[in-house]
Order: sequence, then C-alpha cells, then structure tokens
Amino acid sequence: MTDTTGPTPGGRPEPGRASVARMYDAMLGGRHHFAVDREAVAAFTAIDPQVRTLARANRDFLGRAVRFLAGQGVRQFVDLGSGIPTQGNVHEVAQAVSPGARVVYVDHDPAAVAQSADLLAGNPDADIVDADIRRPAEVLDSPQVRKLIDFERPVAVLMITILHFVPAEDDPAGVVAAYRDALPAGSWLALSHATDQDRPDTAAAVGRLYRSRATSPVTPRSHDEIRTLFTGFDLVEPGLVHVPLWRPDAGESLPEKPEEYWVYAGVGRKGD
Repeated sequence: MTDTTGPTPGGRPEPGRASVARMYDAMLGGRHHFAVDREAVAAFTAIDPQVRTLARANRDFLGRAVRFLAGQGVRQFVDLGSGIPTQGNVHEVAQAVSPGARVVYVDHDPAAVAQSADLLAGNPDADIVDADIRRPAEVLDSPQVRKLIDFERPVAVLMITILHFVPAEDDPAGVVAAYRDALPAGSWLALSHATDQDRPDTAAAVGRLYRSRATSPVTPRSHDEIRTLFTGFDLVEPGLVHVPLWRPDAGESLPEKPEEYWVYAGVGRKGD
C-alpha cells in the first residue's frame, strides 16, 4: 500500500470516513487515498492478512473477463462501480484486443469520477458517468451511454465487487434485472461478489468494519444468492467460482485453498 505524503488527493480536505473506492485504490497500491482510507485498510488487514492479495485477484479477474469478452466479439462495455483508475483499466484491456472498443465507466465517488475524467480526456471511445448504479434508468439515459453504447448490439455489463455494497432493501437482484432487461440478446454480465459462505467469521468482522469506518456497508452473500443475480444469463464455464479459479491464465499458479479467497466470480450470456 502506497503511503503518500504532501497534499491529499486533489487538494481536498481529509474526509471523516473511508470510501470504498479509495480503500480499493489503497489495497492495489494506488495513490488516490487519504490517511482515513489507509487506516481502514490496515484494520481490514488485521482481520484478513491477505486482503491485498484478494484485491489483486479480483482485479486480475476483471482483466481476464474483459479479454474473454473481447474475444467473443464484444465491443461495448459498461463498468458499473468502476472505482478509481489503476493499471489494467477496462478500456485499456478492451482496446488492446479490439481498437475502437467503447467503454462507459459509472461511479458516484468524487475521486473516482475526477480521476477517470482526467484519464479519459482525449479518448473518444471511453467516458465516465457520475451516477448511482442503483438507479439504472439514470445510468442508461445518461448522455455518455446514449452516445457510446448501441443497444442494438451486444453489450457487456461489468459489476465487479460492487453489488455487495447494495443492501437487501435496495434489491440488488432488481438492479441487475433492470440492466439485463435493457440489453439485447447476446449481451453479457461479468460479476464478482463477496461471500459469507466459506469464512463467515471473517465476513462478519469485515461487515462491522465497513459499517463503522466506511461510507458504504458491505453485505456478503451465499453462493446461491450470488448465483441468483445471474437470472436471465447462462453462466459460461467454469460457472460461479472463487475468483482466482475463473479461467486462470496459462501457467498461472492456483491457490491451495481457493475458499480463502472469499469472493465468487462468474460471467454469463443473455440468451437469444
């Protein structure tokens, strides 16, 4: 984790609570976070010493999923809850495989939106929407989505470690369904989600940490609950699995205990 010195990110005053986007940036060794975020990550690490390894495994899944989808001919991506830009952003991965691939990022964290806008300046095929993913109509009707995404052609929607920040009362399955219903046949959903099934004590402790220190509480879910989020999509092999097990790259070493990576990941296709 990078411990920056000097002015805080963007010259903004130190916030009172950690943010999900800035904590993830700190876990990945980024530079766009505050002391309050680093302190929350340190507390997270005390609960699970491999939290940075888990964050990296999740980021690696994103890259593998985007490469897979681009290889399936997908040229349009909507990244919901995209976070603060770091290495291996969706547009970089997709456009390396398919130049001209179009990407719309969506986030509501000020740092994520500002850093994304800076990164994407001058890229005509990528943009950022400042919106809450729990309001699909607002996202789908945004000028950026209307400009870049053609809903007559397949679209990949990415929900990478974002839905566990949507509590039950906000109906995460209904949120996914609203995006699904806007997509044409042959579109895709890539999703990763924290689980409380394998390490319930760890998940409970992390839940308490986010409630006390962060701006967004976390709601881990079981394998079956996460699988239900793919309703209307056909999961591709290997199905919904622990995050390092989803189509690892050739020669990549796999963990002896994948259940210690308490995030499930999967990719599904909307049928014809």
